[in-house]
Amino acid sequence: MIHCVAIDDEPIALSIISEYASRYGNMELKCFTSPVEGMDFIRDTRPDVVFLDIEMNSHNGIELARELPEGTTLIFTTAYARYALDGFNVNAVDFLHKPIFYPRFVQAMDKARAWVDRDRPAASPECITLKSGHRTVVVGLDSIKHVEAMDNYVKVYRKDLPMVVSQITMKEMESMLPSDRFVRVHRSFIVSLKAVESFSNRKIQIRGVQMPIPVGRTYTDSVRAAYERFGSERRPD
Repeated sequence: MIHCVAIDDEPIALSIISEYASRYGNMELKCFTSPVEGMDFIRDTRPDVVFLDIEMNSHNGIELARELPEGTTLIFTTAYARYALDGFNVNAVDFLHKPIFYPRFVQAMDKARAWVDRDRPAASPECITLKSGHRTVVVGLDSIKHVEAMDNYVKVYRKDLPMVVSQITMKEMESMLPSDRFVRVHRSFIVSLKAVESFSNRKIQIRGVQMPIPVGRTYTDSVRAAYERFGSERRPD
C-alpha cells in the first residue's frame, strides 16, 4: 500500500485525483484543500507520495515543496505549464498538467512507485504487486497457492481470495517469488511449497484444489530438491 496526500485548493481537482487513485488501486489517499492542514498532516504522517498544486490562492506549491520531509516523492499538479521547470528543480518525479487524464496519472504513479520501492529497505518481501487490467493488486506471498500460465498472462490462485490475472510472463513471475518458498514444477505452473498436500514424480496435489498439477519431466529434480530444503517430513508418493 502506498500512502499519499493531495493538496489542491480546487475540490474538483481533488475529486479527480481521488477517483483515479481508486481506479489505480492500493493507494491510501488523503485530500486537503487547505495547504496548512495538508502540510501539518504530511509532517505528522510522512506519506510516500504527495500530489501538490503549484498556484493556490494562499500558498505557492514550489515553496511548500521545499518544506516536505526528506524522502517524500513529489508529483506536481497544475494548470500552468510554465511551472514545469521550477517543479523539477525541487526534485519532483513528475508534473501533471491539468486537466489530468487517467493514462497520464498511471504513468506518474508508476514512476512514483518505482521511486518509493527504491528507497524502501531491501528486506525479503511478504507481498508482490501485480498489474491487473487498470488496477495494481498487492498479493501476499502467504496467500498464493499456485500460478498458472495462460498465453502472455499468468493466473495467480490464492487461498480464500479471488484469482488475479496479470499480463506478465512466467519467467517474470518466477523472478518475483522467493525460491525458498515457491518452485517451478512445469512450464505452465509454479506452486507454493506450503500449499502442497502431496507430490510424486508426475503430479502435485495442492491443498483445496481438486485437479492435480503436472510435474514436467525437466522439473522433477528441482521439485525434489525444493522439498529436501523445505522439510524431510514430506516424502514423495
